Amino acid sequence: MTAPQSTPSPPLERNGNPESLAYFADRNAQFDVESALTDAKVTGKTVLVIMGANWCHDSVALAGWLDTPRFKKMMRDRYQIVYVDVGTPQLGKGRNLDIAKRFGIGKVKNTPLLIMTSAEGKLLNSKKDAASWRNAASRNEDDIYRYFATFTPV
Repeated sequence: MTAPQSTPSPPLERNGNPESLAYFADRNAQFDVESALTDAKVTGKTVLVIMGANWCHDSVALAGWLDTPRFKKMMRDRYQIVYVDVGTPQLGKGRNLDIAKRFGIGKVKNTPLLIMTSAEGKLLNSKKDAASWRNAASRNEDDIYRYFATFTPV
């Protein structure tokens, strides 16, 4: 049941960081998440749901790093990635927020929100960790890489 995943735009550079536009309002986010969970049952990968927006510099920075050659193989081998556009929840114009609720996160206050889940839909990172990525653009490349390379469920 492989869903066509949203493909980030080729990374651009801003302030020395790659950026990719990966969040699209016209995607069927529910279908993409379901497909990733189904595929993860076969592949044994962790599902990574990144809830963000193309207007958010931290969201596009995280997508940019994950789309660089250094990250691509590791991400492809370990994770089923789904980028989910959340609109502007801070202004009351959010979308796809029910996806966060599905995994036990009641409110999307900042972007990106990084949800790691098992193929069965069990949240693997803490709610605090999921929300901590709002500073992704200012994180060091090596620290981001190390996080994904050594992630262990809480």
